[in-house]
Amino acid sequence: MLQEHTFQYDQIFELESGGQLPGFQLRYHTLGTLNNEKSNVIWVCHALTGNSRFTEWWPHLFGEGKLYDPRQYFMICVNMPGSCYGSTSPLSVDPVTDAPYFHTFPKLTNRDMVRSFNLLREHLGITCIHTLIGGSMGGQHALEWSIMFPDDVAHLVQVASNARHSPWGIAFNEAQRMAIEHDSTWHTSTPEAGIHGLRAARAMALLSYRHYRTYEKTQSEDTDDKLLNFRASSYQRYQGEKIARRFNAFSYWVLSEAMDSHNVGRGRGGVVPALQSIKAHCLIVGVKTDILFPPEEQEFIARHVPEASLAIIDSDYGHDGFLIEIPELNDIITSFYQKHNQEAVRISKPGNQSIL
Repeated sequence: MLQEHTFQYDQIFELESGGQLPGFQLRYHTLGTLNNEKSNVIWVCHALTGNSRFTEWWPHLFGEGKLYDPRQYFMICVNMPGSCYGSTSPLSVDPVTDAPYFHTFPKLTNRDMVRSFNLLREHLGITCIHTLIGGSMGGQHALEWSIMFPDDVAHLVQVASNARHSPWGIAFNEAQRMAIEHDSTWHTSTPEAGIHGLRAARAMALLSYRHYRTYEKTQSEDTDDKLLNFRASSYQRYQGEKIARRFNAFSYWVLSEAMDSHNVGRGRGGVVPALQSIKAHCLIVGVKTDILFPPEEQEFIARHVPEASLAIIDSDYGHDGFLIEIPELNDIITSFYQKHNQEAVRISKPGNQSIL
């Protein structure tokens, strides 16, 4: 069963943008138990509007008898700063003003987020992460972490992600922020500000998460006579309502800007030298129909990370295939571990049957 925790950091946290936070908190969930050597850590990084309850959105990878078994591993996932699921965010109270940050929340980058995760790692006394795994924005975090702290990660599994956020991806995010910005409530200092724009933003985003074939498969009409009330139309509105019920526009704005900041080559002489500095055994996974993080982005990473493995999943579900095609993802990761079966990272299952 998942255990919920909160990490409180009470020192000034300097940000890459030049701003700062007067401390922060991270909400995180764990499953399993650390072994004596603290060498059995599976660190999971979540996507843009995801949360740290990783067994809810990757349920077939984590649990007894599954790839990541809590009898064998200690699993952890942290709600990223800026998100609205318990970590410090625009809805948190600014201790300087004693009021919520709202629009004054400082700009975060993916590197800021990774540094905050690493402070928690140090707090927990974890010296090496057995496997760092993440998809989409979480994959950006995992890749960045493997570059920032190359000696701390034994295996990297990056799924449906990239080495720098593309002009295409940034344009999608900017269009979504424009929808929020043009909501007449956006400039009010209330938790509900921009909620109507957020609905539209999510409908836009969904078009990048899915694929032409997804909609053809799931939203086609069973008649040729319709003039109004199309299934695809109601589906977009339904998805907008869903995000409005569980998220907020401030976090969406902050996190989408952080995603735009993703570029592992910044300040490192370029993307290629940064990728070449990775020491972890790397598995890079893409989805064939992904239009937001197309396979050529994963192929680029695999080409430049030393001895990286590459796998492309064939799916009708576009980018969201990384959350849907779990049996294939499970098989790909299992094969990757078999390829890198080394004594230095071997963990034994109950009954002493080693899988790594």
